[in-house]
Amino acid sequence: MSGVIVTDPPKADPRDVDALAGFGVATVSEAMGRTGLLGPGVRPIQQGVRVAGTAVTVLSWPGDNLMIHAAVEQCGEGDILVVTTTSPSTDGMFGELFATALRQRGVRGLVINAGIRDTQELREMEFPAWSLAVSAQGTVKATGGSVNVPVAIDGQVIRPGDVILADDDGVVVVPRERARATALASEAREAKEARSRAAFLDGELGLDRYGLRETLKKLGVVYRTHEEYSREGDRS
Repeated sequence: MSGVIVTDPPKADPRDVDALAGFGVATVSEAMGRTGLLGPGVRPIQQGVRVAGTAVTVLSWPGDNLMIHAAVEQCGEGDILVVTTTSPSTDGMFGELFATALRQRGVRGLVINAGIRDTQELREMEFPAWSLAVSAQGTVKATGGSVNVPVAIDGQVIRPGDVILADDDGVVVVPRERARATALASEAREAKEARSRAAFLDGELGLDRYGLRETLKKLGVVYRTHEEYSREGDRS
């Protein structure tokens, strides 16, 4: 497998990245029309952490972390390393030594569609990571791959320089051209949710606030007392 290392990809504006960092993954995905989620398989190794940054992408051979070493050189302040493989793999391709090198370069975290190890050490050094698997299985450094090319995780395309947002709920990618508009849409959605939260605290029901009683009616859902339901059941 040959490959390419792209050294100067365009990136989202850091101001837009920081703005998106103020919102949860679910909010941002909803603000983009329920798109951008990498899927439920990539999970955090820690809890209570949210990060946002620009993607540095890696396409590796399964069980081979050579291209992660190559990618470290391409990483800088505010980046998030995003790694996937040419075919499914759960080998532990990333650990504490990689995190040490990336932390020194200002990298904010890791998203890997494969295995990760040294998870206790990563938590202790507060280097956040999201992975498909946790595995102590080691890897080799023998096969070429690519850095800073478009990659896909669970059908979702991630390009270098796109915004990656990750928290306890998972990971979402925001195309770099849509970063500012998505931040504004996320702010509007959060304001709307705040109004709904206040209404629910006052006792209002979602059925009434969202007009869902009419939806139930249109779908043929009816209300029956227990006695009525029991009698209808006896006749069936």
